[in-house]
Amino acid sequence: MSTTLELPEVQWRRVSPKYVIVDVVTGFIFGVVVVIGSSIPAWLTQITWLWAIPGSLAIVFIIALAFTPRRVRAVGYQLRDDDLVFRKGLMYQRVVAVPYGRMQLVDINRGPLDRMVGLSELKFVTAAAATGVVIPGLPEAEAEELRDKLVALAESRRAGL
Repeated sequence: MSTTLELPEVQWRRVSPKYVIVDVVTGFIFGVVVVIGSSIPAWLTQITWLWAIPGSLAIVFIIALAFTPRRVRAVGYQLRDDDLVFRKGLMYQRVVAVPYGRMQLVDINRGPLDRMVGLSELKFVTAAAATGVVIPGLPEAEAEELRDKLVALAESRRAGL
């Protein structure tokens, strides 16, 4: 019995390795803010055992950052005949198949860190809120090409309904 959600007939396309940089920097900034914020009570009250809270949070964030490269490698997508299949996750794995005819919106987003390394994220919106899919870490040209292809496929499939 397999413990992973593998689809043997699917050849996964990976996101850019540069996305590790974006994910690590974002996680680091968030971790620093949370650790500093959680250390304020210990600093103000001078109660020694309260330092255990920011200390343990720092350890958790360091472990999460250590897993970031592996987590980024777990993100993949594939265009099949009738749908786009997306997967992500190490411990909690998610595999979503979005039929082309159900796509209502294909959106490209670029945050400041993404722009610095030349990446984009592609977001698909369908009628079902649970199937919202975001593919992060795509090179800008690949994201635009994929968006145009998906819009064309979605329109042709909806026209055939």
